[in-house]
Amino acid sequence: KLQQAGRILVELPGVKDKDRVRKMIVTTANLEFWETWDNEKIYPALDQANKLLPSLIAPVDSSKLVSDTGKVAMSDTSKAAIAAVSDTSKKAVADTSKKANLLSQLGNADKKDTSKSKLSGMKQDTGRAKFAKENPLFAIYQPAVQANEKQQYTLRPGPVIGYANIKDTGTINKYLAMPKIKALFPARMKFFWSFKPTTKDGTTLELIAIRVTSRDGKSPLSGDIITEARVVYDQQNGGSPQISMSMTAEAGLSWKRLTGANIGKSIAIVLDDHVYSYPNVISEIPNGQSSITGSFSNNEANDLVKILKAGKLPARARIVQETIVGPTLGQEAISAGLVSCVIALVVVMLFMGFYYSKSGWVADLAMLVNVFFIFGVLASLSAVLTLPGIAGIVLTIAMSVDANIIIFERVREELRLGKSTAAAIKEGYSNAMSSIIDGHVTSLLLGVILYVFGTGPIQGFATTLCIGIISSLFCAIFITRLIFDRWLDKNKPIAFSTKLTENAFKNINIDFVGKRKYYYMLSLAIIITGGVFYYKNKGFNLGVDFKGGRSYIVRFDQEAGSERVREALTKSFGMPPEVKTFGEATQQKITTSYLIEDPADDAESKVETKLNDGLNSLGIKYKILSSEKVGETVSRDIKNAAIWAILFSCLIMFVYIFVRFKKWQYGLGATVALFHDVLVVLSCYTIFDGLLPFSLEIGQDFIAAVLTVMGYSMTDTVVVFDRIREYLAEKGKSDLDLGERNRVINYALNSTLSRTINTSLTIFFVLLAIFIFGGDTIRGFSFALLIGIVIGTYSSICVATPVVVDFDKKEKVPVKA
Repeated sequence: KLQQAGRILVELPGVKDKDRVRKMIVTTANLEFWETWDNEKIYPALDQANKLLPSLIAPVDSSKLVSDTGKVAMSDTSKAAIAAVSDTSKKAVADTSKKANLLSQLGNADKKDTSKSKLSGMKQDTGRAKFAKENPLFAIYQPAVQANEKQQYTLRPGPVIGYANIKDTGTINKYLAMPKIKALFPARMKFFWSFKPTTKDGTTLELIAIRVTSRDGKSPLSGDIITEARVVYDQQNGGSPQISMSMTAEAGLSWKRLTGANIGKSIAIVLDDHVYSYPNVISEIPNGQSSITGSFSNNEANDLVKILKAGKLPARARIVQETIVGPTLGQEAISAGLVSCVIALVVVMLFMGFYYSKSGWVADLAMLVNVFFIFGVLASLSAVLTLPGIAGIVLTIAMSVDANIIIFERVREELRLGKSTAAAIKEGYSNAMSSIIDGHVTSLLLGVILYVFGTGPIQGFATTLCIGIISSLFCAIFITRLIFDRWLDKNKPIAFSTKLTENAFKNINIDFVGKRKYYYMLSLAIIITGGVFYYKNKGFNLGVDFKGGRSYIVRFDQEAGSERVREALTKSFGMPPEVKTFGEATQQKITTSYLIEDPADDAESKVETKLNDGLNSLGIKYKILSSEKVGETVSRDIKNAAIWAILFSCLIMFVYIFVRFKKWQYGLGATVALFHDVLVVLSCYTIFDGLLPFSLEIGQDFIAAVLTVMGYSMTDTVVVFDRIREYLAEKGKSDLDLGERNRVINYALNSTLSRTINTSLTIFFVLLAIFIFGGDTIRGFSFALLIGIVIGTYSSICVATPVVVDFDKKEKVPVKA
């Protein structure tokens, strides 16, 4: 349940029949039992309606109004009936006294001539347009007739009053809802369509006439009346499945009265305004037992039983967002995620072993244990592992060594001061603890915000990130210290560097504070360039989840070309879609807003039909790998949630830094650095969009990447601030002039450079592995992280600290330990 949105998220891994899922979700299980009208009572009103409609409807293109009766026709009987009704020389009369004359004319009609030659003529000559103009209802609707033993056509007895193509049902409903048309029919009457097509090609529905007997317009029997439902098989009809139902005691009494009053007539069993069956009542049913029969498949029967058992929902469900990942793309994503995970592990382990020698391999062991813990916790929570979730694990791999890098760098500093290994390890862990705790807390806060404001895959990413942060804190501090203490007890040598890395970053002295204006100018230049490209490109390249619409990833057997695909789909949709190459040259990502706000149940199938029509016209074999639908309301909610997530994150970071460092300048510096990171990443996306061979859409994945970058940047900034605070405290509690203070800050920044660069390198290597091997679906996400890590490292030193320096100029700095 998505509390903040008032919506429900349903995830169904492994399900392939999307239409079946949609039907189950939108069904409210509103079961009703209705009395019915007989066809003979209703036909005269239908005929009058057909005659009255031409004067009520606006002029239309009549050539498009006529359905292809060859496709709509139920059988030869139906074809003959349509031909007979269509024949203007045999017009139906409305009043009952002339009905016999109508039936006689129908019966004397020559079947061969009317059903074949007349239908053929309607398709080919100008009489079709004339007929549609004079008979707007009967042009798309077939009255229910049948042939007797003498091949004479009569009105079919029972509640079915006609048939229509599914695509025409909306127009027919509109006609029948007109006030002047409604006045022709008996009072308190309803029309319901059958739930399932009655023809093999699946295009035709039956229209059933419902009798309303209550003053409030409600059915005689409805609501949560079913106590038990099960599938049974009718052996007399080839073992076809049907649903047997048991009712509550109160409903059983109502059912007894209803069946007793309608012996010899039909009662319609209606679920969510669709007629499932209309059995003829033979005798009174006293025990509350009944059954629903129909042309059910086993799946349909089982689904209906589940819906009836679940009971009536208080409101109708509407699918406002939908994502479908095909098995091909899903397996590719899993494989890509696992490959990137393994490569990232190997890269980080080799780097740590190369740079920190024996202690680096200890950190690698802690990292492996950390991964084991993450998977263990995810399994215990029965969490769904998505591709962004795998990315969260891979990113945690890199972040898990960050704490060890901080500790090892502090130990190396103590060793340079001439302390023993045991003392250096003790001091290193002690001095690093403040930075480690602050860094992990800020990252955890960002993970929580990401979980609260995100949905679906983003929550999966946030879940693995939060679990990884907590477990990495335990592994980095406890497991590594346990191993070092064990080695110290056995007097084993412990190395924290190799000969190549022993003096790395030792004599660096960069004037970060003095050159801060150049850093401001560089950042401003990137942001301004991004602004220019923003106006040039007419805004950001927003994904479906931010602008609404439907998106499909299609793989062709051979290269089709974006322009060619766009032209074909423009003809099909009647509006130009957005078509972009997605990964390989044979893959296209198609985005369209066609019928996105259409609430009809069949809107999805209409869009897919148009999509397939357009793609088939290319003459190239293709496969739809995945699809995504986001309604305009949902996209607006997602966009607003993303903006609030970023703003709320900045506020939380400001408050946390202010509390920890007791100066608002530090909070301001950290917050400015966060805004700087977001703007620079957005600028890079705008600048490189269209230049790189992969999509740079801004959507939920991008927001997850930005928030992750903010978390990393904040962690880096906290470590830098912590070292500045420590070095200023070493100068004592006396006031410092600005020059001395700047020198101390520069020294602190240079001393943290080794930790900053090493941590950034490990994370960069991991993200590079995700970017290269993680697959097309996550390439834009990993690109944002790659840029963000570089920018976050830069901003923590070259933006956050200079802002503190500039806003702290006017006062001398009282330093407190």
